[in-house]
Amino acid sequence: MPFISKDWRSPGEVWVKTEEGWEKKKILECCNFLLGQQDHLLTRYSVSDHSDEEKTDQIDNWNEDVNSEEKENKGATNHFKHPRTKYSSESQYDGVIQPHCHITIKCTKEIAGFNGLSEALKRLDFRSAVHDVRRFHYICKLLDLLVSPRLNALSGCAQRVLFNIIEEVAHQVSQSQQNKHMLDRLLGQLREVVELACWGRPLGSTILWEQHLTTINRIHEIADQIEIRQPGDNEEPQFDQLPEECVREVLLRLADHRDLERSAHAWGVMARLVDELRIWRELCQFHFSPRQIQSVIDSSPSTSEDWQLIYHKLRKCYGLREEYAEMIQLCRNCRCLFWHSIGHPCIADTDPHFMEKLEDVDKNSLYVPIPPQAFLKFFSL
Repeated sequence: MPFISKDWRSPGEVWVKTEEGWEKKKILECCNFLLGQQDHLLTRYSVSDHSDEEKTDQIDNWNEDVNSEEKENKGATNHFKHPRTKYSSESQYDGVIQPHCHITIKCTKEIAGFNGLSEALKRLDFRSAVHDVRRFHYICKLLDLLVSPRLNALSGCAQRVLFNIIEEVAHQVSQSQQNKHMLDRLLGQLREVVELACWGRPLGSTILWEQHLTTINRIHEIADQIEIRQPGDNEEPQFDQLPEECVREVLLRLADHRDLERSAHAWGVMARLVDELRIWRELCQFHFSPRQIQSVIDSSPSTSEDWQLIYHKLRKCYGLREEYAEMIQLCRNCRCLFWHSIGHPCIADTDPHFMEKLEDVDKNSLYVPIPPQAFLKFFSL
């Protein structure tokens, strides 16, 4: 029989009313996306036919409802005064706690903890990070790992956060006109999850999945309205007007062989350049070590000059290297996950005795980059 009372063991969390429900204050302090829901409502959910005065009245009425609910809860403060911004630099978090998440690396007799995926995604502010071009591919890779194979293993709160991030990805793709293939891949996986039902419906709460389906339908509506705008005929220079040397430099910066193959089908000049040995040789040197390349060459001496064939053999044998403009970092001092360009409030910055111990230590070794696969290993999935 459940026992409902004031538990003296409670950590005394302060909860704040948001558009998506009640949320802990300590999580909202690191989540700038939810802090700026006034501007979020004005820009996304307002009706274009309404006048500015009507929109302002709607937001004022919404704020009054929120304030009245918050006054009933002692200790709750209003966090809706910060405008929502799309971040591109470190100054985006001025006046707000830097997104970070303390985790338990290893449970001991003295330390026993549980890492929650939904809380980590919120505290690291993934929804706002989608708008940063440096972090977009990292987040999409993480979503790709979570959606199809692990979705039913996630908690209801983690699923809700996941779908909200995917919806934000759809908005970013619609605005930037880029990376539509990543959104299409995520939508294909979502379609498979919905169709893969257990006894006629997906696993989990019926009410929860009704909310998920509503979010999925919104994402599909956004994706269906995306139209890639072609540059005007009067804009110069066009890509086909560039010198061959410039086109070659563009191809040398592509890290995926599929992009090279698609480029060859798009234009005859690129098709001729893609057949050059230099393109595939530098692609091999980017993804694989000299020892790996030499091992394949020694096993097949007849293919020593065919770098395209060498690349595909190496790809099947060792897999491709994953490269991201920015990754989640792990601080060895405070066991904290954070974005490298933003930083985090580390215990080493507040303890002078601890700083003395780190004087002879390489500062770069204190921060460990965490790829998407390693990030998920911190959680029980």
